[in-house]
Amino acid sequence: MPGTLAHPAYGQARPVTDQAAVIVAPNSGPMTLEGTNTWLLGAPGQQGRVLVDPGPMDEQHAEAVIAAAGAIELILVTHRHIDHTAGIDMLAERTGAPVRALLPEHCRDAAPLGEGEALRASGIALTVLPAPGHTADSIMLAVADGAVPLLLTGDTILGRGTTVLDATDGDLGDYLDTLGAIIDDRSGHLVLPGHGPELPDAAAAASAYKAHRLHRLEEVREALRVLGEDASARDIVERVYVAVDPALWGAAESSVRAQLAYLRDRA
Repeated sequence: MPGTLAHPAYGQARPVTDQAAVIVAPNSGPMTLEGTNTWLLGAPGQQGRVLVDPGPMDEQHAEAVIAAAGAIELILVTHRHIDHTAGIDMLAERTGAPVRALLPEHCRDAAPLGEGEALRASGIALTVLPAPGHTADSIMLAVADGAVPLLLTGDTILGRGTTVLDATDGDLGDYLDTLGAIIDDRSGHLVLPGHGPELPDAAAAASAYKAHRLHRLEEVREALRVLGEDASARDIVERVYVAVDPALWGAAESSVRAQLAYLRDRA
């Protein structure tokens, strides 16, 4: 059963459900919140564990993960960002576990994941769900065979705040579609995010995220009406995100560029 440790519990596994525990990496920051969540999944009584998101290349984090997991049967990656992937080789080499992700460059001794693929490891069944938007390669993992259905969301939904859309391949249209799919599912999944604490209802969280995105989009439209269609992403950030810590304005620019691309595509 879940223990009494509070988020974040650095260096030790905090049970969240009978099938899931989390270890928070010590890489806190404006974009990573308290740190990257490394999830350990497995049915009660099983010896091996599925590891989701190795996190940064950090010796103490790797040691804590291995100590908590015992045997690691499989390593999965939710998306390409370095705070989730830098520890891949350290953990793969020390555990001998194959690594699977949507992108081949993050796989070790295994094929890339397929969208909709069904996996079974460590006594649990997982389904790979495409979740583009934050990045093009983002996935989520659904676990439906326990007492509580789980949805590991990577950075698609965070435990607090909102996520940014990557400057390289983030896409607002894709992201809204991903949120819509979560809302429509209505399975009552517990959110196990890539950063921050778990959330009780995936559909409710996705609804709040979608409302926030649409509100920001309207603010960007209004900024363009005031500043002119040639306004830069930075100009818009300085108007729309005035209440946000300026340390986050660089990340906000990424999301604004995605919003501008979305508006251009639909002009």
